[in-house]
Amino acid sequence: MKEVRAVPPAYAIEVGSEPLDRPARNSVGGRPFLDEGQEWPECFCGERMALFFQLDVPQDVEPFGGDHLLVFHCRAHNDASEPQLTGDGRLVPRYWDAPQPPYPGPFWRVLLQRHAVLPAAETEPSVIPLPLTLRPFADTPEGTQGFKVGGTPSWAQDPECYRCACGADLVYVCQVPEGMEFAVHPGQPEQAYSIRAEAYWLFLGNEVYVLACPDHCDPAAAWPVNQN
Repeated sequence: MKEVRAVPPAYAIEVGSEPLDRPARNSVGGRPFLDEGQEWPECFCGERMALFFQLDVPQDVEPFGGDHLLVFHCRAHNDASEPQLTGDGRLVPRYWDAPQPPYPGPFWRVLLQRHAVLPAAETEPSVIPLPLTLRPFADTPEGTQGFKVGGTPSWAQDPECYRCACGADLVYVCQVPEGMEFAVHPGQPEQAYSIRAEAYWLFLGNEVYVLACPDHCDPAAAWPVNQN
């Protein structure tokens, strides 16, 4: 008898159409909910990164249930992520701060925080704030394509696995579909390599698979795999 693989709990992430006028923990743009002492991330260029989206990971999405996920990306620098590995195959120490060729430092930041209680005083200035709704659905063993948290990644190419600098194998958290656009306010600087002035992309518009350290060795211990 063919073995049936259990599929982890999955939630489709739906983007609302009416701009937010108040802080929301599940949002595109908006006011980021950051742990006390956590500063708004900056790109290597010195510009504050744009908050693309944030959400509370549902409790049954292990091992990150109850964490608050935030994804930031520089609006001026737009490229694919390139992992830097040590001789034993681990990601380099503090890989979230490591150079991202051809850049001397990171242009993105993914955070999984456990004590994000209050919203930041300022609102993300570029990305139009929109509400996110998480809806449970039955994912497939091969993974359903789309904007989702939990479930199974629907790899566009071969699956990619990485080991955190702390030694733990990174675990899949969230998927952003290829070509997903994040609307920006009129008059904002156009993003490099984007196709429309009215929208920004994450990582050149690649399919993005967020992997993170299950041991929570650091709030920034996450890696965004890019495929197309």
